[in-house]
Amino acid sequence: MTYEEVMAQLQALGNEQVRAYNAKRGAGDNYFGVKTADLRAMAKQIKVDPDLAAKLWASGNIDAMLLATLIVKPKTLSVDDLDRMIEAVTYYQVADWLATNIIKLHPQKEAQRQRWMDSDHEIAARMGWSLTTERVIKDPEGLDLPGLLDRIEAEMGSAPSTVQWTMNYCLAEIGIKFPEHRSRAIAIGEKLGAFRDYPVSKGCVSPYAPIWIAEMVKRNG
Repeated sequence: MTYEEVMAQLQALGNEQVRAYNAKRGAGDNYFGVKTADLRAMAKQIKVDPDLAAKLWASGNIDAMLLATLIVKPKTLSVDDLDRMIEAVTYYQVADWLATNIIKLHPQKEAQRQRWMDSDHEIAARMGWSLTTERVIKDPEGLDLPGLLDRIEAEMGSAPSTVQWTMNYCLAEIGIKFPEHRSRAIAIGEKLGAFRDYPVSKGCVSPYAPIWIAEMVKRNG
């Protein structure tokens, strides 16, 4: 499929409910509102196409950027490519798909993790903390967990909301997975109060770290 054909198909697949959802969450005005299932179906049809992915990403259209993350091979992208992609992100869903479909699959992700954590760029910092949380969950050996808690305690309260979310996730996972750090993680959550009043649907766990930690520890027995 050509770039023009893809953009036309994305426009045709636009959904009013998705557009309303995007608008409510600050997506700007450059999107059609395509459902996730339709984006994945298009990616399956297109398969891998790095050149098309680059054009879709450069368009700045939210739906096109989401699709782009599904049709590129992460290992073919340089670190400079990743930095440029990160700098282009303006919407949280694009950041999440970039992290899940590209950043977390990239062979140099660990080498960049700390650099992104220390970045002044909001989305880069979000990526760094997301990768750090992944390590807390899957490969914590070598991580300075007390040092991470120090940073979260000192920095999370004043961090941009998108970064605060991933820092809070890291805080909760440390508390859940490591009993020796649990009381401090809970105390930090109580001190900062982040997401204490966050609305939660019935059956879902609150993102407020003290509640989140206690509930997941209970579930895990």
